Amino acid sequence: MENIAWMAWTLPTAIFFVMLALTLGVMTWLGIAYPEAERVGILRIPTTRGDRLFISLVLAAVIHLLWIALVGTDPIATLPIGEGVEISSLWLATVISLVSAVAIFRTV
Repeated sequence: MENIAWMAWTLPTAIFFVMLALTLGVMTWLGIAYPEAERVGILRIPTTRGDRLFISLVLAAVIHLLWIALVGTDPIATLPIGEGVEISSLWLATVISLVSAVAIFRTV
């Protein structure tokens, strides 16, 4: 069990899974309410909303893994809440991932 001790249920992990569930819920609602035809974007292949979601999730994983490998997860700020809540630099990778997801949904 010590090998997976770093895999803890933290606030960022909870936020990730809540956002993923909300995204899948919204995508399901959009699929029912507004059926979509395949669209050809900059990749020059037909994609659907689900395809673009998959591409953006894979890219988010790659961005986060590269960020951890190259930058690390050192705190960049401490919020004055309670004993002080540290904000990891990994949140910057999350912002980059969200921006890339918006770009994928708009152009792919």
